[in-house]
Amino acid sequence: MTKIINIVLIVVFSTFSLMAQNSVKEEQEAIKKVIQSAYVDGLCNNADQQAIDAGFHEGFRLIGIGKGNSMWNYPIYNWAEDARLGKLEGKFPKEGDEKVTIKFLFVDVEGTAATAKLEFYVGKQKKYIDYISLYKFEDGWKIVSKIFYRFPDEKK
Repeated sequence: MTKIINIVLIVVFSTFSLMAQNSVKEEQEAIKKVIQSAYVDGLCNNADQQAIDAGFHEGFRLIGIGKGNSMWNYPIYNWAEDARLGKLEGKFPKEGDEKVTIKFLFVDVEGTAATAKLEFYVGKQKKYIDYISLYKFEDGWKIVSKIFYRFPDEKK
């Protein structure tokens, strides 16, 4: 009887473990989709305000290091406005050597919080490592902040 109970418990726990793994994978895929659609395609390549609004939280901040020990932050409404103006000036859509692509290095999810680390390319050149933070709201995952490392420009 004990063997049967142990087998049943193993099957039950294995099933729950597989379900949890599938759930995490589904969330990771949803997060990748938001980053690709809103950040890469929406903001960087096409200046698509609808895609930006769908994937970025209105309180989003891009955070960077200034001189000395200072930091700066840039809200999404300024970044999106820069893209909008660039589109009016004919700078979008980005193509060829100007097109932005990314490679996901990892996506970590815990409940309603997530972070993604990715390589950011302009053309074939790796320009940044991005660390993007997201929260899951009632209407889905939203990008809430980004920090980054910029690689030194290549010497020619």
